[in-house]
Amino acid sequence: MPTTLHTSDLPGLPLIHRGKVRDVYELPGNRLLMVATDRLSAFDVVLPDPIPGKGEMLCQISNFWFDKTAHLMPNHLTHEDVAANLPAGVDAALYARRAVVTKKLRPVPVEAIARGYIIGSGWKDYQKTGAICGITLPAGLQQAQQLPEPIFTPSTKAAVGDHDENVSFEAVVEKIGADLAEQLRAATLAIYKFAAAYAAERGIIIADTKLEFGLDEHGVLHVMDEMLTPDSSRFWPADQYRVGISPPSYDKQFVRDYLETLDWNKTAPGPHVPAGVIEGTRLKYAEALDRLADIRLD
Repeated sequence: MPTTLHTSDLPGLPLIHRGKVRDVYELPGNRLLMVATDRLSAFDVVLPDPIPGKGEMLCQISNFWFDKTAHLMPNHLTHEDVAANLPAGVDAALYARRAVVTKKLRPVPVEAIARGYIIGSGWKDYQKTGAICGITLPAGLQQAQQLPEPIFTPSTKAAVGDHDENVSFEAVVEKIGADLAEQLRAATLAIYKFAAAYAAERGIIIADTKLEFGLDEHGVLHVMDEMLTPDSSRFWPADQYRVGISPPSYDKQFVRDYLETLDWNKTAPGPHVPAGVIEGTRLKYAEALDRLADIRLD
């Protein structure tokens, strides 16, 4: 059965980062132990209620995609045994399916986003300016419409509680240099196109996705953190997709839609989520994992 973990506790291992979902610990030998908790963030705010088993599902779907895309881009996984790297006395079963041992990389300070459909903040930007991240798009596009070609629409990396901000490719070049920016754009689009084609064969549209990248000690770019999960992507059931509406999702849009009904200003602290919405969200994650990767954790 799935486990539930809101906040990890690994005595003796230095905690170097506690993010919206992931807790990251230092291991000897330039390695990290990355734990996917069951915390849920929406509108860049961590909500107080965990989604049982969500971290396990996120970890398993990320591992699936890291394996599937290894021919396109190196990734952070070392494939080492998690239990062998846990402190003595820790319940290994709690971490077995939600943690990975990874290379310690130098993060690229850019959110690398690929969009194949116009939705979310991209749709809002397009309505105001006719463009996303400085990329002018054809006039007359409707909400959720497929773009002529997938586009790279980077954003800043926000601290916990802050909001990411869409930026132009030129701003990325200014921040990290032209060569690395070009690598980032090419890798993001290649991974998105590959994954979108794979998912389409299983009745799922990947509308957009956000990827994280880092550099190893030799300056080689790796994809890292999480990959093509319901937290970092919009998954739509192809048989329910309609242009002009926000399609139903396999991802945390289920929670976002509920939160939009509340009188909440989208700043911390986040509101409690009803048990029915929590269970509905868990089932959405489980269905995405099953349909994409043929993995069932129940």
